[in-house]
Amino acid sequence: MSGENKKELAAAFVPADIEAPLYKKWLAAGYFKADENSKKPPFTIVMPPPNVTGSLHVGHGLDLTIQDLLTRMKRMKGFEALWLPGMDHAGIATQNVVEKKLAAEGKSRHDLGREEFVAKVWEWKAQSGGAILDQMKRLGDSVDWDREAFTMDPQLSKAVLTIFKRLYDEGLIYRAERIINWCPRCLTALSDIEVDHQDDAGEFVSIKYGDDEINIT
Repeated sequence: MSGENKKELAAAFVPADIEAPLYKKWLAAGYFKADENSKKPPFTIVMPPPNVTGSLHVGHGLDLTIQDLLTRMKRMKGFEALWLPGMDHAGIATQNVVEKKLAAEGKSRHDLGREEFVAKVWEWKAQSGGAILDQMKRLGDSVDWDREAFTMDPQLSKAVLTIFKRLYDEGLIYRAERIINWCPRCLTALSDIEVDHQDDAGEFVSIKYGDDEINIT
């Protein structure tokens, strides 16, 4: 082989040097875009939207890789495959992240007022969401970026309200009295996943009324 045709191998493989340009070519060629008018059999994965409370972790990496494998396999088998990307506002969790950032500056949401605090939350969404999108692209996720969604997008919010009302009208959602998790600081109900349990030493009182017994802590 002529010495002119030889190419010196790099001392170390740098994935970003190869993967980033290749991903840009894929996007430019439109390989990940789904055609709604296609005659091919459809296949769709709606990405479980990561929360905008921070950045992706190794669990996201595993989950996104599996979804990517399935989507690419279906494309290769002749399906019109759509992998729909998006992010979740995460509600109270995102509010708490922003409040902690304000606390580090010696401020609270009450110091800012409602409108300015909401603006700070949207700023955080743009910052965290941008980092998450960059991570997805570095992973090489074959999503249709033209269809990127956010759980507070107007059309998605309308869909949630529409389905909620439908379930209410059908009696599947109803108001009743139940013991719930309540946050005295946020003045709102919390889901079980948002509660941090802690063991405390205290009294346990048992009161008996005839055949009934009530335990109080």
